[in-house]
Amino acid sequence: MKLLDKTKIGSFELKNSMVMAAMTRSRADISGIVGNATVTYYTQRASAGLILSEAINISEQAIGSPFTPGLYTNAQIEAWKKVTTAVHKAGGIIFAQLWHTGRVGHSVDRNGDLPVAPSAIAISGMQHFTSQGPKDYETPRALTNAEVKQIIKDYGQAAKNAIEAGFDGVELHAANGYLPNQFLAESANQRTDEYGGSIENNSRFILEIMQELISAVGGHKVGIKISPLQPYADIVLNDPTVTFKYLIQELNKMEFAFVELMKKSPMFPAIPTYPTEDEIELFGSLIKQPLIAGTAYNKESAEEELKKGIAKAIAFGSSFLANPDLPKRFELDAPLNQPDRMTMFGGDEKGYIDYPFLLN
Repeated sequence: MKLLDKTKIGSFELKNSMVMAAMTRSRADISGIVGNATVTYYTQRASAGLILSEAINISEQAIGSPFTPGLYTNAQIEAWKKVTTAVHKAGGIIFAQLWHTGRVGHSVDRNGDLPVAPSAIAISGMQHFTSQGPKDYETPRALTNAEVKQIIKDYGQAAKNAIEAGFDGVELHAANGYLPNQFLAESANQRTDEYGGSIENNSRFILEIMQELISAVGGHKVGIKISPLQPYADIVLNDPTVTFKYLIQELNKMEFAFVELMKKSPMFPAIPTYPTEDEIELFGSLIKQPLIAGTAYNKESAEEELKKGIAKAIAFGSSFLANPDLPKRFELDAPLNQPDRMTMFGGDEKGYIDYPFLLN
């Protein structure tokens, strides 16, 4: 089974071709500090070839949702050290996913401050989960040019903090409608400075962050997550094919560890003007770096994807959430635990670290 074969991602030798995808679990405290349950959660899943951590806020400004962790204070760094030490002791490899939510947030969880974004355009047609329940999205404050450049530096500092915390590397979260994705999309970016107005300018923010991360910790410790056709959070590109082909072309000029490419979630309706081709074939075949494919794979579809030869590994989300020993279950063709969606976000140890392992 190719899923259980060793593979190489950047300079890392993975014991299998299964990646635990980043999944927000909202189990940090109000100060963005993870606790002992988080140590257990990741250690339980150290049989993954690579663990991508839940998205971690790079700064206080980056916060969008309550009870999500940070990587910008000494207390946060010290808490993550317990996680990475335990994962390494269990034989795992773990990267920190670096997160700035941009306009995907609400002032009630930001000390009254409005979310920030490329332009002052609100998300429509959906609500945001806040500590006070679902709320309509607010119109964000448009970032100044100087603030954009500071955020790029914040990513670099967060990467250094991640390495100090013991992570093996970092992944830029440039997918799913968060700040880097917002800069790419004309539906969120109507800037007229160097960070908007053309595909080249819209791509600049992501490319400059990647350069900053590579400079901060070395390209062999850097990855990026993209989602070319994912419309979550009101993200619509005029021409996603042309935009992402340009972005990939520019990323190909850099030396770094991997690209994680998310296919469009089947939960969202297709945008009529978007291409209908398979994203892994349409975009993945253009990517120079090792490719991790993700979104809604099961054992059979993941195996078929690896056989195509474009992706080197497959990312699994909710199936890893509910099955801490997922590689062993695939190896033995054992039944899978089903995820409890009521306990995915927030709460205590229930639905977090109490999913059963196979009996020895």
